[in-house]
Amino acid sequence: MTAQPAPRPRLRLVPDYRRTVAPLDDTDLVRYYDVVSADGTRLRAWTNDIDGSLEDSGAPVVLLCNGLGTNPYSWPSLLSDECEVRVISWNHRGTGGSDRPEDPSRCGITEFVEDALAVMDDAGIDACPLMGWSMGVNTMFEFAVEHPERVTALFAVAGVPGDTFASMLGPLRIPRFVRAHLTVNAARTMEFFGPVLSLVAHQLEWGPIAGQLITHSGFMLPTPDVVNTRRTVKELLSTPIEWYMHLAVATSSHRKVSLSKIKVPTSFVAGRWDVLASSHDMRTAAERIPNAEYVELRGSHFIGMEKPVEVYELLLQLLDRVG
Repeated sequence: MTAQPAPRPRLRLVPDYRRTVAPLDDTDLVRYYDVVSADGTRLRAWTNDIDGSLEDSGAPVVLLCNGLGTNPYSWPSLLSDECEVRVISWNHRGTGGSDRPEDPSRCGITEFVEDALAVMDDAGIDACPLMGWSMGVNTMFEFAVEHPERVTALFAVAGVPGDTFASMLGPLRIPRFVRAHLTVNAARTMEFFGPVLSLVAHQLEWGPIAGQLITHSGFMLPTPDVVNTRRTVKELLSTPIEWYMHLAVATSSHRKVSLSKIKVPTSFVAGRWDVLASSHDMRTAAERIPNAEYVELRGSHFIGMEKPVEVYELLLQLLDRVG
């Protein structure tokens, strides 16, 4: 009789309140450490394996290529005590404690791939699954094409494999050829006015009312843990808006990756009402990769916070396919 695998622990929807509202620089959810990239830029890397117990237990390791300028708190399922996956990641250049490069132009997808490689090498990992969100999906697929021997699977959440700005505004039915022009120029305008916008953003009070407003804005939908969502947004806005938009403009030149070179198990998880990554574009990308899986959830671009349990379970299913 074949032994049945032990059931996976149930993922906790809402983390303990006392941990959720801890200071933003706390170390009870993640462990931060420094990694130096190929061009000498110091990165603030992080892991959910605070005490090494996940590594000691043989838990699968995943390299997370996070959304542009975002932080660990965007992934409540990966910071849960019940998470079975060891995650390594880093904060983008000039955000979350990572240094800006000496050459400000070195902030595109090419440099993000170098940063991802540095984090993997520092952790002593030869190959592992890659997980990406938003612009991190661009990084993940570019990494897979440049270093196929280092990648065993790809998990794309609310992101497309290149030409991201042309994928934006899909649900608004704006013609595709207009989207990139609108979104890139909007980023350039916000970069120019960034100092003023940052001053305004830093004066905002991110209390319960603000949390409810942003999670009912249409840009983001309600989340199971509004306190953690406020924390995520507050940390995101700690980056000067002009630098964030500088990063966005730098990444806008990244074109579509040749998906014919992708040979590893791949999953796409899309938000049906995502205005920053077209679910249609994600589905058609999945169709071009042999045996790729596509799942569409009722959510927005922030599907990892809106549907943390569902996204986490889909990640576990992909890891089961890796073996």
